[in-house]
Amino acid sequence: MTEKLTIKDIARLAGVSKATVSRVLNQKLDVDPATRERILRIMHEQGFVPSITASNLAGGRSRLLGALVPSLTWPLIPELMRGVGEVLGYTPYELILYSINDVNHEKDHSDIIDRIISTRLAAGLLAVFPGPSAKHLAKLHSRDFPVLLIDDQEKSPEGTPWIGVDNRAGACEATRHLIGLGHQRIAHIQGPLKYQVSHDRYQGYCDALNEAGIVLDPTLVLEGDFMPPSGRTCADAFFSLPAHQHPTAIFAGSDYMAYGAIAAAKQHGLRVPEDVAVVGFDDNPSSAHMDPALTTVRQPFYEMGRRASEILLALVDAPRPVNGLNHNGWTLGVPASIFDEPIRIKMPTTLIVRASCGASRRVTIE
Repeated sequence: MTEKLTIKDIARLAGVSKATVSRVLNQKLDVDPATRERILRIMHEQGFVPSITASNLAGGRSRLLGALVPSLTWPLIPELMRGVGEVLGYTPYELILYSINDVNHEKDHSDIIDRIISTRLAAGLLAVFPGPSAKHLAKLHSRDFPVLLIDDQEKSPEGTPWIGVDNRAGACEATRHLIGLGHQRIAHIQGPLKYQVSHDRYQGYCDALNEAGIVLDPTLVLEGDFMPPSGRTCADAFFSLPAHQHPTAIFAGSDYMAYGAIAAAKQHGLRVPEDVAVVGFDDNPSSAHMDPALTTVRQPFYEMGRRASEILLALVDAPRPVNGLNHNGWTLGVPASIFDEPIRIKMPTTLIVRASCGASRRVTIE
């Protein structure tokens, strides 16, 4: 087995001192560009992987980024983290994943977050749907320790970098599609009203009805909790109305609630999509494999992960630029003055049309 190379070995091969190699690893500006390039080339040729711990101790700078996520069972996590990992794969940074398992996602985990930060392992933190902890995370955000939120709350703490999706526009597009298929009685299963995302999706649903001149029927709007049983309960209530008041389509505020609505329709002897069309929101991995396959609004989790990690890296590296590049020679699609103005990015959704709504018109089909 080949012995692992050290900084001392790289210094010998490059004909420089160990201190010079250390300065290159720690983004110091006072290294001759040609020397820097030679050292980086030798590192690449030799497959040299610097010790993260040693680098941190020597340069006072961490080569780790933290990601704070809710339960790893959440369907969005794999795609989002795939985007994060792909970007970090081109950098010298590694990722530490912190998962907080909270069944109701309503507790403020400030104490846990403080313990994580106190280890001083990470140079910055990506917080995914932090819930009530968002305010505390906002207080931690600084040039020395950047924090970026991937959140569904548009009213996130002011000044904290934020990425989310345009839930209102996505819901409007889904409802418009159902209207375009001829549906007039379109029910909506909302998510919990304590979340901003639920209000945004409801507003998008209302926007599409108003555009089409369809009067909102309050009996066709019920609140669920994002999970299948609540979708089933709400749909059961719709189908228990007098026959002439039944909805011909249901727009659920999450894929999971849409699964429950499809189950309820079958229990009532209704066919999907022949008797009732169903559309969800999220595009969970399992939605394409439902029977029938679920039409849904896709959230760009992978793209969000990529964009979030790019911005966090730019925030972490911003104090020490090297000729417009970071120390590893890669660039980001973000401005150099990234700390000078608030970062708020609302990413677009995509309507994915499948069998559960019965037809497709001028939209992405899978």
